[in-house]
This record gives sequence, structure tokens and C-alpha cells, in this order.
Amino acid sequence: MVTRLFFLSICLPFLLTSCQQSKKAVEFVDYVNPLMGTESTFAFSHGNTYPAVAVPWGMNFWSPQTGENGSGWMYMYTDSLMRGFRQTHQPSPWINDYGTFSIMPLAGELKMSHKERQVPFSHEQEKATPYNYSVTFKNGLQTSLSATSRGAVLEVSFPEKQGQYVVVDAYSGGSSITIDLEKRRVKGASRYNNGGVPDSFANYFMMEFSHPVIEYGTYNGDTLLHHQTDVAADYTCAYLKFDVPAGEKLTIRTASSFISPEQAVINFNREVADADVKLVSNKAREQWNTYLGRVDAEGGTDEQLRTFYSCLYRTLLFPREFYEFDSQGNPVYYSPYDGNVHDGYMYTDNGFWDTFRAVHPLFTLLYPEVSERVTQSIINAYNESGFMPEWASPGHRGCMIGNNSISLLVDAWMKGIRTVDAEKALEAMIHQTQARHAEIASVGRDGFEYYDKLGYVPYPEIPEATAKTLEYAYADWCIARFAESLGKQDIADKYYQKAQNYRNLYYPEHGFMWTKNAKGEWRDNFDATEWGGPFTEGSSWHWTWSVFHDPEGLSQLMGGHEPMSARLDSMFVAPNTYNYGTYGFVIHEIAEMVALNMGQYAHGNQPIQHGIYLYDYIGQPWKAQYHLREVMDKLYNSGSKGYCGDEDNGQTSAWYVFSALGFYPVCPGMPEYAVGSPLFNKVTLHLPEGKTFVVSAKDNAADRPYIKKALLNGKEYPHNYLTHDELKQGGELTLSMDSVPNLRRGTQPTDLPYSYSK
Repeated sequence: MVTRLFFLSICLPFLLTSCQQSKKAVEFVDYVNPLMGTESTFAFSHGNTYPAVAVPWGMNFWSPQTGENGSGWMYMYTDSLMRGFRQTHQPSPWINDYGTFSIMPLAGELKMSHKERQVPFSHEQEKATPYNYSVTFKNGLQTSLSATSRGAVLEVSFPEKQGQYVVVDAYSGGSSITIDLEKRRVKGASRYNNGGVPDSFANYFMMEFSHPVIEYGTYNGDTLLHHQTDVAADYTCAYLKFDVPAGEKLTIRTASSFISPEQAVINFNREVADADVKLVSNKAREQWNTYLGRVDAEGGTDEQLRTFYSCLYRTLLFPREFYEFDSQGNPVYYSPYDGNVHDGYMYTDNGFWDTFRAVHPLFTLLYPEVSERVTQSIINAYNESGFMPEWASPGHRGCMIGNNSISLLVDAWMKGIRTVDAEKALEAMIHQTQARHAEIASVGRDGFEYYDKLGYVPYPEIPEATAKTLEYAYADWCIARFAESLGKQDIADKYYQKAQNYRNLYYPEHGFMWTKNAKGEWRDNFDATEWGGPFTEGSSWHWTWSVFHDPEGLSQLMGGHEPMSARLDSMFVAPNTYNYGTYGFVIHEIAEMVALNMGQYAHGNQPIQHGIYLYDYIGQPWKAQYHLREVMDKLYNSGSKGYCGDEDNGQTSAWYVFSALGFYPVCPGMPEYAVGSPLFNKVTLHLPEGKTFVVSAKDNAADRPYIKKALLNGKEYPHNYLTHDELKQGGELTLSMDSVPNLRRGTQPTDLPYSYSK
């Protein structure tokens, strides 16, 4: 009863929305393939995803595990052996996991170590959905798994006349397990992590078994200790043996907490006590249908719908909730920044360098309640650590560049999501530009002293200097916008001026962004195809376009709209050659660009993903329409090789979601969306306050990507952008699609989206 009440309480606000939607023969969640993007390797990524069984933004995910413990490649589609079912918090193979543990049912012989207990399986015998994963091993053992935010339920059917075991693996890094025979329970703590945690960090878990334990023992990484109930070591496991009668299933219920063992029990009782897989699956399915159903796409092919909703599923996984509810139902969290327990909200497992571009703007439009909590979380992190997060998993991690937490706050604020203290937020933003974390270069502003003195970050004095300069300039524009909204014009003017620093690294002789040293000298041997060095996971071909707030200013540097158009055009036809530069080898992003065979366009990584939309800013929207359809049609599919690079916490998915809708947030912080070419005949957005916005594309087809005419609420609409308010208020954008471009529409200065220099 407790479980049912809990689920009802979290689902009721959203069921009202879903009830207003038309009943579909195939529901939204049925289109999702969690295996999309799972056929990846270190050398070449088709997504680097794993099949996450979860609820949207859940604190814990669960996944089948084929790789060894500690491997970032937890599940690889090409594997044929399984090692367990793992509670995971992994946002990326490169960042890896923390606080994880796994459960592995075994039939026949007992094997403890993750290196030895692999069991053969095939994809023909597995079924993956967002709300359930089930598999039948080749030995006949069947497992079905469903998850809540903080718990999970597994059901196991053992083959007849074989030993029945369950191995609980608490991982390395300092773990402990206790077996309670009387209550048929196992309790433990996993301290496994890859950084970003205080000394007090632990994930406390408990699980309960439906049948009596007839034999048991523990393992400390070296020795199997039969009939021992307690173990604490660097690496620990426990085993339990059962005698489940034929025709019955062993049910395993589990939950965890980052706060305390007592809170793990609260989470257990609230979310999974007395629940079975069917109940949990049904409730999770309802949640997924509700959230996915805020976008109702019609008129595409079955494959397009599968790709679209699989991408939307990925977009709604991260950042994950890092908060729990105490015995009174109040949100509380263990801080991965100061190691204390606080009231309120905390989110983690996000690289803002990736997700500021499209993931969080999608939340501000369709899921503003999540944006409200995420922005509060960012300020909480600042209060507890002195810095806003840039890559959190679960605390500060050294990865990527920029001050993109600023973008998240400002974008939400400019769209009316104002649940943070404005003065505190401004304080945090300014501090982020005037300091650098003592140990983690990616937190704060690396090279800020140079940037403020010279107007750019120099190279080789500071690695990735040009990329940092461009990102800092955009962040400065965001701060200026925020300060101006508060009436602090002196601060705004200062940061608007700094927002023009991108100009200092434009190399007019070559027409690309390049780099200077601290003496103001251009670096010798210009090579637009050189990766690394002053750039981050890209070359000048990709980073030259990273002027989100001022494409018009960039075009002025290039000599005007026509020269900028010619440069963009050349990107798609230039030889896909490369110089791997300071990387010293072909990183997977390079390999993926070459494989795309689209010139120097490298959609598999973030710096260039907005680039196609820049045609809107120079009065040639038909070119954007053409290339967008090409990318959607050629570079995405719903299969195991569904992406053309890392999926990256929802960003590569969110690009597809927005682009399929027909618009994209090129410059978060400006509540506008550049118009593209919608993939579907009709899309209905179910917005807050019962509003709907419909994008209708008449005569849409694969060979008709061009917008011939546009009507907004029945009136001709010539602009290459939509405003957030226009979408939020509800209405209909009616597009007439054609096989030939309309060279007159969207060409006037008033038709172009915002640029600071316009």
C-alpha cells in the first residue's frame, strides 16, 4: 500500500497532462530502444550508451553488465557474456561510475569474482525497455528487472535441478556487506568512485529476498568464507543459496541511499516494499509515457518515431536526482561537495559543456519543474564548495572547459524560471569568472588572469586556450544579460565588453579562429585541421563558429554574410583530413568525423552541432534546412549504432529532438530558437498551464525539406526564429514544405535571429 501511494503521489500531476492526450495504439514509450548507441568501443563511439532501466532523472539506474568491474564500457552490444545486473550512476564511460553494486543470479556452480561469473546470453533472448529489462541466459535462468528512482525489483526463475545462487557484489574501493538470515536481507555500503567525492562518501544499500536462505558466505577478493555473515575489505561480495520450488520466482527488492543506512530503509519502504516487477514496471511505464508524451509526434516513419522517442528517453535521464525524501517527505541530500546532509535539491552526473546547448533548454520549454530544481542545485553546489559545477559526478570533476553553469542559470532566468536568489546567483557567476579551483582546472575560469589582462587566453601558456576564450566570451555575455535584467547596468556594460573578446583570436589572414601567445604573437604554421592544442576535441574548423551570442559579429570579421556563407559551405565539402596534433593519436572523435564523410563537419562532437543553424543568421535558411535533414536522415537511427559519436548525457539526442521539432536553441540565454526543417508532418507540444504548440508541416517528405511558406497562428511568418514566449503561449506554426528552396523567405535583416552586434 505504501508503494502504491508513493507512486500515485509522484505521478498524479503528470497523469492529468497525459489524460488530455489522444490514446495511441502504440504508446510513446513503446518506440524507445534503450539499446540505441550501445555498440561502441574506446576507438569509435556509436553513442557510448548502456540500456538504462530507470525513471526520468532517477537517482539510480539499473543496467545489465557485460564488462568487468571498473570498466567504463559497462554494457557492450557485441559482448555475449553477462556478469550481473548493476545499480549504476555512470554518465559516461570516460567519467565512469560511483557508489555502484550489482546482483547476479547463478544456476549450477557458484562463482564469486566478476572476472569468473560470466554467463552466456544472446540479444534474441533479451528485451530492453526504459522500465524493464529481461533476459534468459543460455542455461535457462531468467531475470526480469524494473526500477524506481531509488530502488529496484528483480524476479528470477531458476532452471530445475541446478544450484540456485545470488551473488551480491559491492565493488572495490572499500566496501562492506552484512547478511541478516532471519530477515532474509543483505545490507552493505559501496564506496567505489572515480573522484568527485568527500571522504565520508558511501552508497548504503539493502535488499530483501522473498525466499529463505539455505546457505551463505562472503568473499573479500581473495578468500571465500562460507557461513560468514559480515565482510569489510577493499573488494567484497556475498553469496546466498536458495531452494525456490519449481514454478516459483525469487523476488529481490533493493534500495539505496547516499545519506545513511537508515535512509536506505526509508527509501526501501517507500518505493519497493511489497512491490513486484509488474507493479514497478507499470508505474515506471506510466511515468515514461507521461514525460515522453509532452511531445506527440505524428506522420513520420516507424523508424523516425523510434529514433525520436529513443533520443527523448536519453534526454530525460540526466542530470540525475541526488536528493532523497526523509521520513517526513522533505527533500534532503548528501552533498558531494562538503560531505554534509542538507535540505533541498541536488542534481548530478552532467557535463554542462555538453548539455547547456540543447538538453537544459529543452527542460526550460517542456519540463520547467526540473529546471527549477536544477538551478537551485547549482547554487547549492556553490554554497557548499565555493564554485558552481561544470562537470559533476557526483561532485566536481576535472573534465572539459568553460563556464556553462552560468548559461544554465541565465537561460532559465530569461525564460521566467526564477526560483534562485538573484543576488546570490550573480555573485556565483562573477566568482566563477574570477577564480579557479585549486585542484581542478575545469572548475572556475582557467587562465582568467590572462583573459582579463590580454582579452584572450594565450597558448601555449594555457592548454585549450582558444576554445576557453570563446566559451568565456559567451559566458560573459550571459552574465551581462543577467545583470542587465537586475538593473545593474555597470556590471552589464563591463561583461558586454568582455563578451567581444572572441574577436581577439580571429585570424583575418586565414579566416579562422586561431591562437596567440602571451606576447600577442600569432602561433606559426596555421592548420585549420589540427586538433587539440589550443582547441578542445576539435580543430579551428569546428571552434571558429563558437560565437553563440554574436554570429553577426563573426560574419563582420569574415567580411559579411556572403563570405561567411561560403566558409560554411566549404566545411561540408572540404577534404575530411586531419592533423591529430597534441593528442598524439587518432581520438575517437576524429575517426567519427572521417567516417561521416561530410567534409570537416563533425556532428559526433558538440562544438559544431549548432553550426548548421548559423545559415539562419546570415539570411540563407534554406541551406540550414537541407543540411539538417541530411544529418537527421544519415547520422541517426534507433539501432545499436544509432549515434555518430558520444551521446553525452542527452546532448546529441537533444539536438535530434529539437531539430526534428523544427527549431533549435543556438544561443541559450536568449529566449529564441532558430528555425530548421521539421521531420514530422505534425508535432504537438504539451506545455505548462495546459497550453499546446503545434508544428504542422504540409507536404512534408524526405525530398521536401525546404520551407516554402510559414504561418504563425494564421499570419504569415517570415522570420528564421521563434521566441520562447511564442511557444509558451501556445499556438500553431504551419509550414508548407517544398522540394526546391525559397530563396526569398528569411532573407531580410528583420528575419534574422538575435546577435549582439546586430
